[in-house]
Amino acid sequence: MNAKKTSFVTLVKAALPTLHPTERRLAEFILNFPGELASYTATELANLAGVSNATITRFVKKLGYRSFEEARQHVRDNREEGAALLRVEGHEDDRSDSLLYRHIHQGIKNLEHASQHFSQSMLDEVANAMLSARKVWVVGFRSSHPFAEYLNWQIMQVIENTALLPRAGETLAESLVSMTSDDCVILFGLKRRTADLDTLLTQIASSHANVLYITDESAPENNQVSWHAVCRTAAPGPLFNHVAVLSMCHFLATRVIELSGAEGRHRMTSIEAIHEALDELQ
Repeated sequence: MNAKKTSFVTLVKAALPTLHPTERRLAEFILNFPGELASYTATELANLAGVSNATITRFVKKLGYRSFEEARQHVRDNREEGAALLRVEGHEDDRSDSLLYRHIHQGIKNLEHASQHFSQSMLDEVANAMLSARKVWVVGFRSSHPFAEYLNWQIMQVIENTALLPRAGETLAESLVSMTSDDCVILFGLKRRTADLDTLLTQIASSHANVLYITDESAPENNQVSWHAVCRTAAPGPLFNHVAVLSMCHFLATRVIELSGAEGRHRMTSIEAIHEALDELQ
């Protein structure tokens, strides 16, 4: 069915001009909080929207679904894929501090998951590979890009040859052509991943560089990489919680600096001297 290839929200918006007034009222009601459709039965949704069960049935069939349950499953799938709109809830807890507590508590759980699934020995392997590499490439798109940028910025203190991708005005091919087996690549693949990320990963792997692949739980295991670090990003609201990702980046950068030895300290000392000469920092 074509509905599985197109998002639920897109299907609803495309159908709006063709809907009967009652069906249109239902559609507009759903579009306010589309993700909640997965939580209701057809009868509950009909009561909330002020329409009949027959309207619900006609509506989902006009969207291309065989049944209301099939539409609900499609919404669940879209939520799992990471669409923020479908993760917005239409109700709030009466306690003013409840949402903040839930966010903080989930962040703690994500960090606990990281503490149970990461090992210092693995991250030290990555840090040493980065320090001995001809060049370190740090790659991230969309929500992954800020973490790539942060990690690249921190390791530059002790590693001279680093590159952050993508770069403005350039295609990826212009950088990928330079990757070699002497390099180390840190690739972030957090939801929602770009459609061509698997192809990019295959291309990077063909260089035989050491690759650390940082993802959330939705990414399957990949046997093309040297290390795969899975960061839990569960959150109670519409946006993913990336506290475990940032914590791992911080620890990895810290280990890179600590393991860089005298050469790293010499570079950091030279950087500080130039800071002072230029009066750049307070």
